[in-house]
Amino acid sequence: MKIYVGNLSFNVTEEELKKLFSEHGNVSSVDIIKDKFTGKSRGFGFVEMADQSEAESAIQALNGKKVKDRNIKVNQARPRSNRPKARSSF
Repeated sequence: MKIYVGNLSFNVTEEELKKLFSEHGNVSSVDIIKDKFTGKSRGFGFVEMADQSEAESAIQALNGKKVKDRNIKVNQARPRSNRPKARSSF
């Protein structure tokens, strides 16, 4: 299951995120999304866990948890096609 992790502190590393989620099961991958121009974190990322029940346990346990002075938002990632479209300012 792919898990969305939002409201991340900009200095959280992928290794720290992996360690946090590993307490709830086997983590397949971690990807913190970075700005393509600056290379700095955009404050959110994704964690992939192979086992559905472990992923659900991690979501329940970690949603709202304080990590580096920020309460993270954790939920099942939605497929790209199901996300709301960004509004254009034009």
